[in-house]
Amino acid sequence: MEKNVDKFLETLASSAPTPGGGGAAALCGAVGIALGNMVGNLTMGKKKYAEVQEDIAALNQRAEALRADFVALIDADAEAFKPLSEAYGIPKDDPKRQEVMEAALLAAVQPPLEIMRKCVKALELIAEYAAKGSALAVSDAGCAAAITRAALEAAALNVFVNTRLMSRRDRADAINEEANVLLSDGCTAAGEIYEEVYGRLN
Repeated sequence: MEKNVDKFLETLASSAPTPGGGGAAALCGAVGIALGNMVGNLTMGKKKYAEVQEDIAALNQRAEALRADFVALIDADAEAFKPLSEAYGIPKDDPKRQEVMEAALLAAVQPPLEIMRKCVKALELIAEYAAKGSALAVSDAGCAAAITRAALEAAALNVFVNTRLMSRRDRADAINEEANVLLSDGCTAAGEIYEEVYGRLN
């Protein structure tokens, strides 16, 4: 995604079909892990945190890779929506409509599901940043958790809006099951981080 923030938000606010909720979720995921990464960079080189320098350096590498993944998922979500948008235009009496719709729905659900997976991984890193990172930046770790939780929840809705229309209910149920586990695990992790940070600040 080679756009500045203003351009992205302008397009998001418009009547254009993409970016939509999935792209916004991916952007929030990128913001969340970037904040965690900032905590790490503010910790690097500080004598007070000499014992965790190697851990933080490793976290930073993983965070940078995750941020790139989230940014790539903004475009992936938009690309996956195109066939679905076209499928909605097929006449309802066309015998091929259901088959085309099913394939398009399955493709469209993949980016938001991957965003959810990345959010859970991001929250694992953010928990470590909160525990090991500079105390001066602990509020940023809490913000990172809150924003990543929002990304996770938004991505989940973009999964469910597609699976509810699938005719292959066995496949839809399997996707929903994974999404619900990711949603539960991620929200629990984000809540724990937020409460820990909140407690340290009050």
